[in-house]
Amino acid sequence: MFVSTKSYDTRSGFSIAYRQWRADSHCRYLHGYALGFEFEFESETVDVRNWVVDFGSLKTLKDFLEQYFDHTLLVAQDDPELEFFKEIDRRGIAQVREVEKTGCEGLSDFLFEYVNEIWLPENGYSNVFCRKVRVIETEANSGWVEFTKQSWYSHKLKLDDIERRQKYD
Repeated sequence: MFVSTKSYDTRSGFSIAYRQWRADSHCRYLHGYALGFEFEFESETVDVRNWVVDFGSLKTLKDFLEQYFDHTLLVAQDDPELEFFKEIDRRGIAQVREVEKTGCEGLSDFLFEYVNEIWLPENGYSNVFCRKVRVIETEANSGWVEFTKQSWYSHKLKLDDIERRQKYD
């Protein structure tokens, strides 16, 4: 297996704020981080240049990261104050981005799915899989999602099955 990695450290300018509204601790309040990101790509083969991915092609991935994580306020879709946050976005007070889940693990999950389901296919990487996405809050705190290609597709099938069952309950 061939592997390549791409990192954006916490000095890359990805400044965000969010809260964990379900937390009993001080994490339930808005707080900010300069996030870092790490991506691991794998392929059974390399291209004609002997690369898994062309690092130059990652500019569009960085553009996506900037859209979501450059001076933005991330709000979980189930946050009871979502409408309030949408209003401060409408008023130009914050650039609010709705995400399914906040926190390192939730954001890793969001990016993992985006890279594998959207970014790689749109950029012609049919033989490449992003096996790990890590989101770094601080030097001491990070979280990640890591799957093999086979376990990712099994995981997706389980989630799809759960979603279908909930739809008809």
